[in-house]
Amino acid sequence: MCGIMGYIGNKDGYPIVIDGLKKLEYRGYDSAGVAIMNGSLSLYKKEGKVNQLEAFTKDKKTDGNIALGHTRWATHGEPSDENAHPHMSQSGRLVLVHNGIIENYDSLKTFLLKEGYAFQSQTDSEVLVQYIEWYQSKYDLGLVESVRRALGDIEGSYAIMVLDTHQPDKVVVAKKDNPLVFGLVDEEFYIASDVSPISGYTQEVVYLNDGEIAELKDNGEYRIIDTANRNVEPEITIVHCSESSYDLGEYDSYMLKEIFEQPNSVAACIDNRIDLAAGEIKIPEIDDHTRIFAKAERIIILGCGTSWHAGLLGEYFIESIARTIVEVEYASEFRYKNPIVNENDIVIAISQSGETADTLAALKLANEQGAFTYSLVNTLESTIARTSDTVSYLNVGMEIGVASTKAFTAQVTLLLMIALKLGRIKGSLDNTIYSELVSQIDKLPKLISKTLESNVDMCGIANRYYKRDHTLFLGRGLDFPVALEGALKLKEISYIHAEGYPAAEMKHGPIALIDEQMPVFVVASNSSTIQKTISNVQEIKSRKGEIIMVVQEGMELPDGLADDVIEIPKSHNLLSPILASIPLQLFSFHAAKLRGCNIDQPRNLAKSVTVE
Repeated sequence: MCGIMGYIGNKDGYPIVIDGLKKLEYRGYDSAGVAIMNGSLSLYKKEGKVNQLEAFTKDKKTDGNIALGHTRWATHGEPSDENAHPHMSQSGRLVLVHNGIIENYDSLKTFLLKEGYAFQSQTDSEVLVQYIEWYQSKYDLGLVESVRRALGDIEGSYAIMVLDTHQPDKVVVAKKDNPLVFGLVDEEFYIASDVSPISGYTQEVVYLNDGEIAELKDNGEYRIIDTANRNVEPEITIVHCSESSYDLGEYDSYMLKEIFEQPNSVAACIDNRIDLAAGEIKIPEIDDHTRIFAKAERIIILGCGTSWHAGLLGEYFIESIARTIVEVEYASEFRYKNPIVNENDIVIAISQSGETADTLAALKLANEQGAFTYSLVNTLESTIARTSDTVSYLNVGMEIGVASTKAFTAQVTLLLMIALKLGRIKGSLDNTIYSELVSQIDKLPKLISKTLESNVDMCGIANRYYKRDHTLFLGRGLDFPVALEGALKLKEISYIHAEGYPAAEMKHGPIALIDEQMPVFVVASNSSTIQKTISNVQEIKSRKGEIIMVVQEGMELPDGLADDVIEIPKSHNLLSPILASIPLQLFSFHAAKLRGCNIDQPRNLAKSVTVE
């Protein structure tokens, strides 16, 4: 989950790499470092964020036409200056940055210790650079060949950049199960973990595939081979990425900016997918495979964290509308249950980044077992997108805040449209209901705008409860995944312990926690379950719990039932989970801000989880 940024060309690389690391900091912010080459090597590493590295290097030598940078999310070894990247080989000849995990690092380290190598850090990454140098010195190899041979012995995942101070005209890059892309312009190369920090310099990029190694030279020449030493023909992709994603504008955090972008992001998600004049939903990725979707007997949805919560809502949508069996699986657990996957199954993988390691591994298993794979991702040309049989993009623009907001509401919106599409294909959906829902989805951006008016109320509620250490979130039916997502958001960014439960399950355990110090958020946005939920709320109230309810406009509640009531606009019950999630996002934001937390970079978390 680390961020890699590199440059080789005819400019000073340091400012380019620092700017890129700032844009990649959502991938990891435990420590940062940079190596710069121009006749001699300058290497600077610092625990903390990129701005601390920048301050540390302010009065130091930073000129050089080759620069390798890294921002870290710790796996092996705690955050420290020593464990920060780049790592140097024992002789000082090689420098490496690495994203991923070397699973057999311990046996390799034992071997290298016997060979006389010493280590300065606790990382698996230092083992890799030392091992590459061992090959280089043992067999008198060039950089590319020593990298190729070393990677042949590696178990695990990697995206690496390697510099040889004895051959200071090139950088070698390679990847397996972790993203790496390089951009081309004249006699320059820009290398990064994803395309966002390099799109301002060039739109022509090459995405490395697993097992590929590229040699990039400072005269603009490059070549790609695979681990079997066969030449690979590069495939140049044209990308478009807006720099406006990094502009905070009037907001003081990316999370709040992205919460308020949701009217536009959902509009972008449904744009070109709804033909209001014809009253139709158009999803080419389904239209092009209608026969496969028509005969599907089961759909398996894979996701982690917020994407898993979106998948739970997708299960409700698809089963109720298309009458097709749906199973929602934690991608991180899917492979370990020896799953039964059939050729007539459709496996839907959900990931904002398109790089989530557990989801990617589960997707590959589904491919191996013959299922039709369909991914819902936000990042163009991401690994999950390219590993699937087909892909639908969320189109919400870059999401920088670690806690997902606009990607979640887009995922749920897209899943609802997919359910409606499948309902038409399966013949299970009444035309009148279909037309009504198409019309409602088209109005969703306006409904979200109105929902955002609850911001002031949520700020006031946060002021009353932000000092509490525990919170419960309850919901029935479609409201249950919203409760799970509300609890996740709160614990992610405010560090308040929060749990989401089905409302009816409260009396099977969690009710023991209820007292006058326990705030309970009750999501009751679905008119079909409101009466049952009211009964659950009465049980909380009788035990002096403090109750905050999220309901649709016009719902009648007994007088004095809740301490606070937040109303969302009236809509079809299938749309209410999207709207109900927004006040909970706002509450989490305000609670975290009042507690002095780093909202966009919460402790121990990173945006793109590229390690298992």
